Amino acid sequence: MSAAPIALRVQGLSVRFGGLVAIEDMTLDVCEGEVVSLIGPNGAGKTSAFNAITGYLPAARGEIVYRGRRLNGLKPNRIAQLGIVRTFQKTSVFGGRSVLQNILMGLHLRSRQRMFAIMLALPSVARDERALESEAQRILDFVGLAARAAELAAALPYGEQRLLEIAIALAAKPTLLLLDEPVSGMNPAETAMFMRKLAQIRALGITVLLVEHDMKMVMGVSDRVVCLNQGKIIADGPPEGIQRNPDVIRAYLGERYARAHG
Repeated sequence: MSAAPIALRVQGLSVRFGGLVAIEDMTLDVCEGEVVSLIGPNGAGKTSAFNAITGYLPAARGEIVYRGRRLNGLKPNRIAQLGIVRTFQKTSVFGGRSVLQNILMGLHLRSRQRMFAIMLALPSVARDERALESEAQRILDFVGLAARAAELAAALPYGEQRLLEIAIALAAKPTLLLLDEPVSGMNPAETAMFMRKLAQIRALGITVLLVEHDMKMVMGVSDRVVCLNQGKIIADGPPEGIQRNPDVIRAYLGERYARAHG
């Protein structure tokens, strides 16, 4: 465990769908500045955990606390305002808008301008618009999409659409970024590029919790890896320990992976 303060504390979390248990008694701490990965077979409860943390699913039991603030019962938009921002398994960019417009739509949610000021076309509105466009360009430059600013989002290759989705998330100024299968569908070169980008995101001081099936990526970027199986945590530790953990090998990684990385 990192010596840094705890950012996110999940204590005794259970999530149910009717009689089906998605998560059972999950306890997890994520420290400030950490990159923590959730792994496990399909249906293990990883995305359900994300949905509970971000307010898309109610907790049947347990507590979720971020920087001392209890999240239980808060709506997703309120949780996002507290700095917890997420992406989804499938790309959720606005395909019919330009790359720049996608970022501006995210930034407008943070704009200080009130509706009456916009309706009256006050000078402050124009200043805000210029500032937002400048910030959007800066974000696109950070993720490597500045040259694509005028292109339609739908025209981007899949890997760049995933980067755009992360850029939209960064526009919301996250302090905790939850990434749900960020390299799913990427080729090896795109995955390597994303790993470098994640290191830069971390350097900004953003804490990262991610769900991913690409084990090379997970083991290469994570401080800790948490393995879920059938809604329960079966292992939590550094990547090298998780790779050798017999419960994780049996439930998820498999003997072939263990032999190749032993």
